[in-house]
Amino acid sequence: MSDENGTLDPAAGPRPEPIRFFGTTWIDHTDGYTARRIGVAVGSLAAAVVSCFVLRFAYEGLQIADVGTLVSVLMTVMFAICSALAFRNTWDGFSKRPDPARQASLRGLLAIGFVGSLLAYFVRSLTEAPGEKLHREEYETARQQYEKRTKRRSGNPKKRRRS
Repeated sequence: MSDENGTLDPAAGPRPEPIRFFGTTWIDHTDGYTARRIGVAVGSLAAAVVSCFVLRFAYEGLQIADVGTLVSVLMTVMFAICSALAFRNTWDGFSKRPDPARQASLRGLLAIGFVGSLLAYFVRSLTEAPGEKLHREEYETARQQYEKRTKRRSGNPKKRRRS
């Protein structure tokens, strides 16, 4: 834990939580962090573009099936609304831990609006690793609490006076 100087052993204490595609490189931005961010941004944007083409083919299939204007408009509106909600939910998930019960209830909606989630991932990866700010805040808080606890633990507890 600590040496004679009272400094903390970096191997002891809380461990940083890895982020998907980044591991723990988000702590000090080493080991190809910038390249990974560029890769994640390009990959998520490419996946969003491919997804839009798939949705376009589905829309053309509805037009070929001649289901009518109402169904085509409803499908377009449904995907637009679900994508907007998925974008917002994913974006909020980067700054605070989502409620597991709420996530379970929104699973279907988020699956329909997957393009919005991909776009949120793309936009966030332009500035930082998606979720880095949340992880950094939690890690710093845990480190501070650990340091506070280890400072209080000095000396032999058996020699402590009882009052």
